[in-house]
Amino acid sequence: MFLKLIFLTLFTQVIFANEILVSDNTLEKEILSSSEIYIDYDRNITFDSINTSDVTFKKNSKSILSFGYDPDFDVWIKFKLTNNTNQTIPKIIEYNNPLTTHVEFYQQKNKKYTKIQEGSFFIQKNRNSLNPIFYVTLNPKETKVYYIKVSSYITTLIVKLNLWEEKYFFKQEIKNQLVLTLFFGAMLLLALYNLLVYFFIKDISYLYYVLYVTGIMVHHSIYVGMTSLYIVPHDYVKYLFDFAMVIVTFPILALAFLTKYFLQVKKYPVWNKILNILLVVTFISIFVFVYATEYNNIRSVIPAILFIYLMCLTIYASIQRNRQAFIVLLGWVMLFIAGVSMYLSSLGIYNIYEHVPYIIEVVLISEALIFSVALTDKIKQLQKKKNEANMELILQKEIETIKLTHIVNKKTHNLKVALDEKELLLKELNHRVKNNMQTIVSLIRLQSKKIKDEKIKEMFMTIQNRINAMSHLHDLLYSQDNITYINAYDYFSLVVNELKKSYDNDIDINLTIETDLKVEQSVYCGLILNEMITNSFKYAFPNNIGKIDIYLSKIDDRYILKIEDNGIGYNSTTQTSTLGLILINTLSVDQLDGTIEVNSSNGVKVQITWK
Repeated sequence: MFLKLIFLTLFTQVIFANEILVSDNTLEKEILSSSEIYIDYDRNITFDSINTSDVTFKKNSKSILSFGYDPDFDVWIKFKLTNNTNQTIPKIIEYNNPLTTHVEFYQQKNKKYTKIQEGSFFIQKNRNSLNPIFYVTLNPKETKVYYIKVSSYITTLIVKLNLWEEKYFFKQEIKNQLVLTLFFGAMLLLALYNLLVYFFIKDISYLYYVLYVTGIMVHHSIYVGMTSLYIVPHDYVKYLFDFAMVIVTFPILALAFLTKYFLQVKKYPVWNKILNILLVVTFISIFVFVYATEYNNIRSVIPAILFIYLMCLTIYASIQRNRQAFIVLLGWVMLFIAGVSMYLSSLGIYNIYEHVPYIIEVVLISEALIFSVALTDKIKQLQKKKNEANMELILQKEIETIKLTHIVNKKTHNLKVALDEKELLLKELNHRVKNNMQTIVSLIRLQSKKIKDEKIKEMFMTIQNRINAMSHLHDLLYSQDNITYINAYDYFSLVVNELKKSYDNDIDINLTIETDLKVEQSVYCGLILNEMITNSFKYAFPNNIGKIDIYLSKIDDRYILKIEDNGIGYNSTTQTSTLGLILINTLSVDQLDGTIEVNSSNGVKVQITWK
């Protein structure tokens, strides 16, 4: 009995070896580890010759196979699906790699095998999944053998096969595409936000960050298959892969320029020089190796060197206590994790996606957020420096204001001292002029006492009065602080009183003064007043009884001086050449630059107007 049991077990293993049992309850199943593999290094095997004796499939136990970038051979996969139930079972076979360029699926229909072409270069029009899928149907108690031939152009050749229940597959596919859409939406928002910031503050670091995020989105959309499915028309996907080197290198270059300007690498001359050299070499390599697929290993090394150098540069900047470098370094760590995860998965060494779904998307969005935070922190630091600079400027202004105030006060004091000295000197000058004139008047008065001729005495008196008219002005200037204007009433009163002392009569003199006079005009007005009153005293009143009215006013910018008497008047045609009248006319017209009007029909009325 025991021997029968052993025999039955061995027989079952032989019969059902590498068979994949399928049922309605099978929602998802990995089938590559239950398949057989054949590698066609010469690439001369066709499906018609696949079952010849020269082609030997080998059993495979791995759930994922990786053959590196652009392998120069074809990989054949053979597997059996068995339906032991009494129901017809539809299933989906998923080739779990959107980057593989050529995928040929062979399945048996009506005792003949038909081929379905798929892959990133041959996307079926009705396909709405990121990965290539194939629909299969197993009748009750039916076993079918399927073949898949894969090869890759430029991209990595990673083989992984899954068997799905149809509804369950599309439920997971919708979830997967929704997560990826949210990822790209978040990255797009980050790019647009920082682009707006760039337009506002014109910091080139933000533009390079936008280019970096854009490069990451383009690269990852190709990596997960969204570009070939939704963005680029199927017929043009192959042309997109010709620029794979540019697509891979572009975000690294953008990140290099971001690091260069964001960390202000110019502060580290040696590091900056090496970085410039690497940037030039990377640029050249893009254009030299863009179509040279035989140099895949060389052209992929250069961006890797640049990437590693940027990490070392950031570490060095962190050691130099560069504030932004600490944040950027965390971003580099996240980016390094993403890069290593993708590389290990591409080589088939370790598939992190099986343990942490969407790890790449999480890491990339985290890294982008970290760089965005670093840029935001830079704004805060710039604002802080600006505030500090403003405070320093305010303090400097206050210091300069104090200094300037001190200088102004000192100069004002000096000017005040000089002005006081000037006023003192002017007062002293006026005092001396007045004394000198009084001396002259005294000498004239002494001399006139010895003269017997009355006409000569009268002439000497007129001269004295003229000198006194000027002397009184200097006397007033000496006694007041303001030397620009003179009190016209006080001045005219002194002139009038001096004249009344000289001529003993009962003539009334009335003063109506409504304005002050400028000093330079006062002396002329005093002389004119002296001449007019003297003439009235001498000629207008034979009985020494009468009245003289004196008016001084200012209308707008014009001065008006009126001198009127009620005397006997004079004949203007015969008395125009006397010295007094000549002096009055000269002072009014030439010195004051004014006009003079004389009316002698009823007494004498003189009006002088000037600006």
